[in-house]
Amino acid sequence: MSSPVLALRRAVLAALSSDGALTALLGGAHVYDEAPPGAPAPRIAFSDAQARDWSAQDSRGAEQVFVVTVWSDARGMREALDVADRVIALLDEAALTLAGHKLIDLRFLALATRREQNGRYARADIRFRATTEAI
Repeated sequence: MSSPVLALRRAVLAALSSDGALTALLGGAHVYDEAPPGAPAPRIAFSDAQARDWSAQDSRGAEQVFVVTVWSDARGMREALDVADRVIALLDEAALTLAGHKLIDLRFLALATRREQNGRYARADIRFRATTEAI
């Protein structure tokens, strides 16, 4: 059986990478599972993820809480927040197709911003909750 965490990550990456408006905001295809060293900003990468059993009597399921992070090197938070808004619009209640799993629900939970590396980067952490069932 495939991992529901990996299946969801692949589907999220595909959804974000295929959106022209998001690619335009990022100035290119800067959506990563983990950003390589020197990746240009603005960029998006996965951060924290938590998964727990969400099985029912007749089916195996998982509940996941995961974070997608936007990094921007522009002054202020506007660029990071513009990208975050597009990510939320794309993923909140999205009907993604997952390999080996059925997505039951995907919801935006929270957004938090901060400055990183002595103020060099604006960071927006976008938290989502997803529930899946194995198929």
